[in-house]
Amino acid sequence: MSLQPPPYTTFPPFYTLQSNLQTRARQLELWTSWILMYCAHHRVYKLSLASPPSELFGNSKIKRGLKPSDCVTVLEHMAKVEGRVEWLDKTKRFCYVHWKLPDEWADVILKWIEDTGQKGSVLTVYELRESDAVRNMEWRDMDEDLLKKVLGVLVKKGKAQIFGQQDGLGVKFF
Repeated sequence: MSLQPPPYTTFPPFYTLQSNLQTRARQLELWTSWILMYCAHHRVYKLSLASPPSELFGNSKIKRGLKPSDCVTVLEHMAKVEGRVEWLDKTKRFCYVHWKLPDEWADVILKWIEDTGQKGSVLTVYELRESDAVRNMEWRDMDEDLLKKVLGVLVKKGKAQIFGQQDGLGVKFF
């Protein structure tokens, strides 16, 4: 199923950050909504500004696109206002886009663990990301470092324990 971009993405001024503060605030809200919608639909967890998806920051039909510096401004807004972006480097070329926050992912995974009767069992990070058991789960193929961060949330809540080596981490759920 293809994603239909919202109508405002066909409006040429959408791709130029507005100088009026009230207008810009609304524009940043719309950009946030669009980026979260796009990333959730395409299961984009990590975004590279070195090679961002062209359809995310541009519209070829109207031959418009957001300048790279404006992409950073939009993502910076998402990081500061809602915590929906987490920069992975100081140059701001790579980031996680949290269309679900780590706490939300932790709740989703824990619910799945409970629903499938796996409390007390041990699963590997690989099994949580790629096994047939998670084939239809929305976190399937999540960036491994992001998944470890999500599992860290469960550890802090006392719902999981992580053990093992970097290559073969196991997770026990309580």
